[in-house]
Amino acid sequence: MRALVVGSLSEDLSGVALSEVPEPVRQPGQLLVRVRAGSLNYPDLLMSRGTYQLKPPLPFTLGMEMAGQVMAADTDSGFRRGDRVVAGTRLGSFAEVVAVDAAAVRRVPDGLSFGQAAAVGAAYLTAYVALVALGRMRDQEWVLVHGATGGVGLAAVDLANAMGARVIATSRSRDKLAIVSHAYPIAAGLDAGDFREAVKLLTGGGADLAFDPVGGDVFDQSTRCMAFGGRLLVVGFTSGRIPSVPVNIPLIKGFSVIGVRAGEYGRRDPVAGRAAADAVWALAAEGRIRPRIHATYPITEWRAAFEAMAAATHIGKLIIEP
Repeated sequence: MRALVVGSLSEDLSGVALSEVPEPVRQPGQLLVRVRAGSLNYPDLLMSRGTYQLKPPLPFTLGMEMAGQVMAADTDSGFRRGDRVVAGTRLGSFAEVVAVDAAAVRRVPDGLSFGQAAAVGAAYLTAYVALVALGRMRDQEWVLVHGATGGVGLAAVDLANAMGARVIATSRSRDKLAIVSHAYPIAAGLDAGDFREAVKLLTGGGADLAFDPVGGDVFDQSTRCMAFGGRLLVVGFTSGRIPSVPVNIPLIKGFSVIGVRAGEYGRRDPVAGRAAADAVWALAAEGRIRPRIHATYPITEWRAAFEAMAAATHIGKLIIEP
């Protein structure tokens, strides 16, 4: 079968290739799944460079989450051939076939395409763990979402709206913000280069939560426009600079800085992690959240998808179809 394999680590994707590899052999307790859609995440790009916290031994197949159809299953698994399913894999989703533990698989809710289903897991689970489980988001709170036009940022916008928060979205692109504001009922869309005073004016004091997958200067500005008792959620550093904060700033302004690792959250507390995932998929089944698919690429055009991710030209999720 074809799979997108990292043979060596490189900054320019030169170590990644679409390769022929053996089809996986299903073990007891697993499903064999024909992949119909894999969701591209920023960590996929980082793993190809060797700069993500997960550093699998070479060679490895990229892809953290997928949706597809069951090819084979144990008779007592509850799944049958042809069932539409979705699962997170951490690795291996950018392949024609995957073997995945049945316990890690969910049925695709009615009304979701394979691409939409593949796009829910990592992005929305990160948003839920950050905003709800760790950030304790409440109805009508002001939520400042940075990187709001990317996959995880847009998931945070969608989720916060669905749960009754008032959302301020930031981006470097006003054109992208216009598309986001048309699709979601945000309170304001602000330039990521200069939002500090506008946030304080709009909220009457500061943001209750700030969701920050960007870091760098965006984080620095956020520390200056947090409400007393606010929660600044550190999700990632797509800007390339890991910022720091003098501790007198959160002390004087009375806000918390909280690190977010949604996957690790679930691994350390499986019950809480499962509850978070259940809540996300319940919202999806009810139609209260809907991931936005920016573009879908056949696996033969994987490089274009990764280059779009690196250049941040997308609004929402990028999907790769094997």
